[in-house]
Amino acid sequence: MDNLDVRLAKLARKGDQRAFAEIVELYKDKIFHLAYRMLNNRHEAEDIVQETFLRVYKNLDRYDENQKFSTWIYRIGTNLCIDRLRKRKPSYSLDADMNDQEGMDGYSMIPSDDRTPESEMLISETQRIIHQAIESLPAKYKTIMILRYIQDMSLQEISEVLTLPVTTIKTRVHRGREFLRKKLEFKL
Repeated sequence: MDNLDVRLAKLARKGDQRAFAEIVELYKDKIFHLAYRMLNNRHEAEDIVQETFLRVYKNLDRYDENQKFSTWIYRIGTNLCIDRLRKRKPSYSLDADMNDQEGMDGYSMIPSDDRTPESEMLISETQRIIHQAIESLPAKYKTIMILRYIQDMSLQEISEVLTLPVTTIKTRVHRGREFLRKKLEFKL
């Protein structure tokens, strides 16, 4: 897979649009799943996928062929997600009254969830509880836990994606597990 990635990157760098389309095809779902897990929002995840491939296209000449292509593209996607999360920082209470609409609170503004019975059945209660616990982790642990356990990356790969030492990654994985253990202790 990696040799294919490098060959496709070289061809795309030379202007081969089919090679770039193949890169998109290989990674679009992986980047979407990463972004969706980090942002918990389908539309934002789709935006991140588009932005990731725009950046990949613009910066193909900066790709170092000695580095794994997957690591490079995951780093771009992860950084875009982290930037999006930083911009999202202000949080508002759903219990607060809306200033411009009398008698309405934030809950009344939440759109309904259009899940089908089939998709609802596929999502087990345990998965939902774990997903909620991961969502509540601080960003520095959440990112690493998603890359490690949902994207199934090695500690070394995470280290390369986030440009952090492996020892830092190990520590954050350990602390992330501890956070999850405390959150899930009485729920599972």
